[in-house]
Amino acid sequence: MELGLYTFGDIGTNPVTGEKVDARKRLNDLIEEIRLADEVGLDIFGLGEHHRPNYAISSPATVLAAAASVTKNIRLSSAVSVLSSDDPIRVFQQFATLDNLSGGRAELMVGRGSFIESFPLFGYDLDDYGELFEEKLAMMLAINEREKLNWPGTTHTPKVSGLGVYPRPVEEALPIWIAAGGTPQSMVRAGALGTPLALAIIGGEPRRFAPLADLYRRAAEQAGNADKARVSLNVHGFVGEDGKAADLFYPAQKAVMDQLGRERGWGPQSRAQYDASCGPEGAMFVGSPNQVADKILGLREDLGFDRVTIQMAIGVIDHAEMLKAIEVLGTKVAPLLRQG
Repeated sequence: MELGLYTFGDIGTNPVTGEKVDARKRLNDLIEEIRLADEVGLDIFGLGEHHRPNYAISSPATVLAAAASVTKNIRLSSAVSVLSSDDPIRVFQQFATLDNLSGGRAELMVGRGSFIESFPLFGYDLDDYGELFEEKLAMMLAINEREKLNWPGTTHTPKVSGLGVYPRPVEEALPIWIAAGGTPQSMVRAGALGTPLALAIIGGEPRRFAPLADLYRRAAEQAGNADKARVSLNVHGFVGEDGKAADLFYPAQKAVMDQLGRERGWGPQSRAQYDASCGPEGAMFVGSPNQVADKILGLREDLGFDRVTIQMAIGVIDHAEMLKAIEVLGTKVAPLLRQG
């Protein structure tokens, strides 16, 4: 089983210390975090694209290219790239460039995004939300399949007749994952296309996603893609050597969830709600190394996943504490999962 991390590069005020963290500090700290994740043997580090004042990462490929220069083995991925509001050719070129810089360690995770700022920012109509993703994903997969692109053009993509898209990846093609929040249509699409699936589980009970993972595998099998089916769980969590992980993670996680609640119409998160979510059946993977490993392994039989990526850097958390958590994840949790 593969284990890794992802983050959006949160900036703002540390709710515990009052420290102000701007984009410059967060990005430089982040490179150190990715370097440590590589050193302790984690498999993957993903960066999410956002266009909001509280996140430092609007261009994942740029930050990952910086990380490529200080790492040796860890795979470097977006988590996610908002393909609906971008140009598939340029996104492919950026990650193919990253792939060459990193010696073949680049991955691309695409999705429609959990926020909508990029649509008006780049001149797209939200009424075309679904069509944009479907058309641009199809174009991206065509670019990845062969060097010379013959694309008929669609409502939201241009016609391209026999032109090359460069550079090409180190290997034959880039690994392209589809990130989905859990709709049956998304499961069937990913399976039919033969792409790996990243399931975002940020609320509720993780086991309720088991039927969706099964639907994805059935769709892959029916399309002749059973050998390509892979599932990743993208979850929230935090690990601590001394069992105090829940207390360390709570202030920053609550600040983020309460802000989202104000935007989307739900109330503030209570400590009781948080603790329940950290429990055995909850969506957050928070606790000691044994607690986190046991929770992951306990779910694997039901969901059959191949990879887990954890968003530990939610909100502004002290950089030194984040480095400790990354070290514990790599040296304590990863070995438990691999032997399990």
